[in-house]
Amino acid sequence: MVGLELIPVGTILAVLTSQVVRTANAAMDVLVDKESFKVLSKHLLDIAPVLKELQLQELNESQAARVALESLESDVKKASNLVEKYRNRGRFYLLMKCRYIVKEVEQVTRDIGRSLAALSIANTEVLSRISDQVNRLQSEMQRVEFEASQSQLQIVDKLNHGIKEQKLDQAFANDMLEEIARAVGVPVEPSEISKELASIRWEKEEAANRKELAEFIFLEQIIELLSRADAARDYEEVKKQYFERVQVIERYGSKENYIPPLNSFLCCITGAVMVDPVSLCTGTTCERSAIEAWFVDGKRTDPETEEVLEDTTLRSNIRLRESIIEWRELNYCFEIKSIRENLSTSSNVLLQESLSQIQALIGENSINKDWISIGGLTDIIITILGNSVSRDVKMKILITLKDAVEGHARNKEKVVESQGWGHIISCLQSDSRISKEAIDLLYELLQDRSGWNKSFCKKLSEHPGAVFYLVSLLKDPVSDSTGIAEKILMELIEIDEENICSAAKFGWYKPLANRMIQRLESSRMSMAKVIVNLELKDLNLKLLGEQGVIPPLLEMLSSSIESKELSLSALVKLAGFHANKGIIAASGGVPLVLDLMFSRRTRSFITIKCCEILEKLSSDDDGIDFFVDGEGNQLELDSIITNLLALQQSPNSAHNFRKPALRTLLGICKFETGLVKKAVLAANGVSLILPLLDDSDSEIREIAINLLFLFSQHEPEGVVEYLFRPRRLEALIGFLENDDNDDVQMAAAGLLANLPKSERELTMKLIDLGGLDAIISILKNGTMEAKENALSALFRFTDPTNIESQRDLVKRGIYPLLVNFLNTGSVTAKARAAAFIGDLSMSTPKLTVVSKSTGCCWWFRSSRVPLCSAHGSVCNVTSTFCLLEANALPGLIKLLQEEVHATAYEAIQTLSTLVLEDYPQRGARVLHESNAMRPLLEILNWGTDSLKAEALGLLEKVFVSKEMVEYYGIAARLRLVGLNGMNIHGDGHLRRKAARVLSLLERYSKSSSSAISGVLE
Repeated sequence: MVGLELIPVGTILAVLTSQVVRTANAAMDVLVDKESFKVLSKHLLDIAPVLKELQLQELNESQAARVALESLESDVKKASNLVEKYRNRGRFYLLMKCRYIVKEVEQVTRDIGRSLAALSIANTEVLSRISDQVNRLQSEMQRVEFEASQSQLQIVDKLNHGIKEQKLDQAFANDMLEEIARAVGVPVEPSEISKELASIRWEKEEAANRKELAEFIFLEQIIELLSRADAARDYEEVKKQYFERVQVIERYGSKENYIPPLNSFLCCITGAVMVDPVSLCTGTTCERSAIEAWFVDGKRTDPETEEVLEDTTLRSNIRLRESIIEWRELNYCFEIKSIRENLSTSSNVLLQESLSQIQALIGENSINKDWISIGGLTDIIITILGNSVSRDVKMKILITLKDAVEGHARNKEKVVESQGWGHIISCLQSDSRISKEAIDLLYELLQDRSGWNKSFCKKLSEHPGAVFYLVSLLKDPVSDSTGIAEKILMELIEIDEENICSAAKFGWYKPLANRMIQRLESSRMSMAKVIVNLELKDLNLKLLGEQGVIPPLLEMLSSSIESKELSLSALVKLAGFHANKGIIAASGGVPLVLDLMFSRRTRSFITIKCCEILEKLSSDDDGIDFFVDGEGNQLELDSIITNLLALQQSPNSAHNFRKPALRTLLGICKFETGLVKKAVLAANGVSLILPLLDDSDSEIREIAINLLFLFSQHEPEGVVEYLFRPRRLEALIGFLENDDNDDVQMAAAGLLANLPKSERELTMKLIDLGGLDAIISILKNGTMEAKENALSALFRFTDPTNIESQRDLVKRGIYPLLVNFLNTGSVTAKARAAAFIGDLSMSTPKLTVVSKSTGCCWWFRSSRVPLCSAHGSVCNVTSTFCLLEANALPGLIKLLQEEVHATAYEAIQTLSTLVLEDYPQRGARVLHESNAMRPLLEILNWGTDSLKAEALGLLEKVFVSKEMVEYYGIAARLRLVGLNGMNIHGDGHLRRKAARVLSLLERYSKSSSSAISGVLE
């Protein structure tokens, strides 16, 4: 320091102390990189006591002490200058320079630390009392390291990256401006932002004056980017500027729609209108990028005059640039005016061209986003969107509107608050191309700088069709919009939980399931209530099950009473779909439901709902598979049946309680006959169910008849006595006549079939009351299951010992029905029809008078009336019940060919009635001529032992005829020999039968002709 040696050390110390304190206080006021300046301030304030100690102890006058003091004074001054340099600069600018600022603060802090160390060494004795404090302070200052905050560095890096990638769109500008403003504490208001941008412009001009080209270009790029943000513009100024430009173009003629550029606007290198004009030292103006490329190519001449440039410095031609901007803006206004006129046309082609022009305007300059709105174009295209029927026009408008609102808060608000909001939402239900553009636009409208615009989202959720349209897009398997639709829906659900219900109503259950899985009881109860109130079809039930709502509902069964009731009500609905039953069972739900149902302290509502769930679980053929615990182990069904029967004894059981319990009981009892027998015997089931046939509720009576049908298979006692009571038989016949309920008809017919046939009085009363007519009606019109039971019931009316009852049935037209069953019935129906025909056929010989014709040719008859080939008499259906006359024979033979044990067995027994003991040749001949012998012999190959035994019994009758042996002897012998050698039927019954038939064959084989014996080989 010049002249420092002339100033007393005490005075120097006093001045330096004061400067240190001032600098420390000033450092606290710097607004950016506060942490580094705060540390500097703290260290400076720690130095002040050291300097005061030196004053008190009379610092020595040595040269070393003065040099150290001079160095410290110089470094403190640097710190003071640094603080002043950044204390009053723009905050935006300081943030952008944060990396450099912290390094400057770090360096000056270290320099002061080194100077303090030198001063300490020069005054060791004087500072001995505080030497430790001084050493620690100077050491900390020399080792200090500063870094800008990560949040600031991220913003700067993002800004640099955006400039490098030329991200000049308005949305990016808005985001950057908001992040920068938030980081430095500047309100996002046009007036405040304008001050910050003005500060950056000043810094840019200073950089130009310092000839710092890189800094100049960087700051200019920053200004260009941030100026595009909404908050960087004062809307009233933008509006005022637009109308000023409009006033200018109105001075031109009506035919004018473009102002050509002045020659001075054109770059002498490219010939194009300049964007960033700069002037050379010669006065020539060029586009900055063009002249920079000129210099890079090694050229140092004026591109216009070709004179050598002594100075290659470029100076921004601000006035010319402003003139070019004004020229461009005037032409923007011309174009907006032209577009407005063209939008009034009815030509779709011209409309699309106009929309393309709007897009081009927006792309060229972001100010046009404001100007097309101020100029009324936004309102016009919104109106067209609502009125146009052209898909191409609609799609183009949606794309154009998205460009107009992207990153532009004012335009978004304008669209949302206009009719356009409704038009856009309506477009969501259009074809995939339009809906894609509509959802993209809608998503953009719902975004603001901080994320979702909560106000707009709430407005969307209040639109009556919004959720439906969004869910429809989400469920469309070919839609490209599912991702965005889901994002919007999830946000709407965050805004208002009622939207979960709305979404579920339209078949989207993901948010509902998510809330159920969250384990919050309040949420679960709300969601369960939604499920209860929904109208659900199979697909909806399937989706809910797949989304995972069933396990949480089962967990709710351990919560409060209200939670239990809601859970059970929801489970009742879900159990209506087969796959969900499996989920309930696998999740251990059935034991939980049973425990609740049979608990004495359970409310009746809960018991009813438990019954309804069990009813649905038991309603399918595989219902028994669902009655398992969580490990998949079968539950004790007999105890469940016993408890269900016990519930029917409760005097307070209302119909809404009894019905589901009875239906559950019915469902379980269908599973396994062994279970039914055990439960019926243990719980006296018949006596408990019989009184329900007198119940006032028709549905309970119908369930009761179904249960009695199942129970009567094991314990028919008690039912007959009940039916003899007044009006009971009439009630049973009423069930038989109930054409509206197939199950009831089936059960009533089955119950009748299970009752002892020995009850002759019951049979006669049934006939008198029309029961037989009801049975025959079922055979004509009932379901196949009901017909099967009706056929079984019919046997009580066809006792072979009572020919009159058989005749009565035949007169009622039973025979054609039976023959039809042989061809079209189920296996059970075919077997029962064949057996029934057999009963009738057994009576035929009793009703015929056999012809006693003589001679060797038994087929010649003297009578002109044709005789039955089997019975040798005049036969018909009504008088002799002849199965040949009824045309039953083809159907019976077909049963042999179908290779089904049950039907073949009955068919053989019935066919046996044709081979009469007195005249076996007739029946055998009938079987031969009707081709029954081949399938009969085949049974010896494929049939069960019992079936083979029946076939052998018939063959034993047939082979009494020598003629049949001649036809079939060889074929039969091959099969019989095999049977005779088998170890079958422990008592050798089948082998003995085969041996007897073989003996018949052997008896005739010696004298038989083998001329036709190979027919069947």
